[in-house]
Amino acid sequence: MIRPRRPRAALAAALAVSTVLSALAAPAGAQNAAPPPSTAPSPAQTSPLPTTTAPNPPADPNRSAAPAPEQAVRPPPAGQSAVGANAGAAGGAAVRPTLVEKPAEAGDVDEVVLPAKPAAILPGKTKWDEAVPSLKQAFARIEADLAKAGIAPAGRPLAVFTHTDDDGFTYEAMIPVAAAPSPAPAEGDGLRFGTTPSGKALRFAHKGSYEGIDGTYETLTTYLDAKDIVVQDRFVEEYASDLKDASDDGLDVNIYALLR
Repeated sequence: MIRPRRPRAALAAALAVSTVLSALAAPAGAQNAAPPPSTAPSPAQTSPLPTTTAPNPPADPNRSAAPAPEQAVRPPPAGQSAVGANAGAAGGAAVRPTLVEKPAEAGDVDEVVLPAKPAAILPGKTKWDEAVPSLKQAFARIEADLAKAGIAPAGRPLAVFTHTDDDGFTYEAMIPVAAAPSPAPAEGDGLRFGTTPSGKALRFAHKGSYEGIDGTYETLTTYLDAKDIVVQDRFVEEYASDLKDASDDGLDVNIYALLR
């Protein structure tokens, strides 16, 4: 008996068919025409407003200066290397950033522009039921290789889903870095350096277990259909919180649908 197709597999298949049909239906000379303006929501604000601080009060000659507080180096979260966790601690930026910062009042869907960031990349393939263990293993492998090379991670882990079907999917696991090494090291067991997906995208927020992420993809599909928005036939998951196990209700994932 064939298992029901997962929403992600169905979405990828529908996008591929839609792309072919659109190309066949386009009149001569229209296939290279500029696409119509996006009907997606207005771009989300990604930079906070500047703040101002009161000027320093005049020094009191009868009062000694308060000692500066000690700066503690925080232990790394589970699944995160000490190099990545404490990189930039002296400047107060110990947390690895996401590709695009979320505004203070982020919605369920935001239009963003993804930057192309240097990243260590490892391809993989797995079954749907083994998604979390496979991705965790891939990220751990990348972290270990970066540590050996003395390269600090500079962003949250990503999974770019390149192909899906009823049984499983192929993907590229990525961890952004500040800069790719030059010259690039020889590829070992598939690990290489490249860039993260870039360009205009719709960001859908998923908060809850990975077991329930298909519900968010169903919302994504419904949204695209209702707005008649055309996206690329791949999608990106960015793990804003550590990927622990499939039943972890504290998981925070940014799902990006790349616009055509």
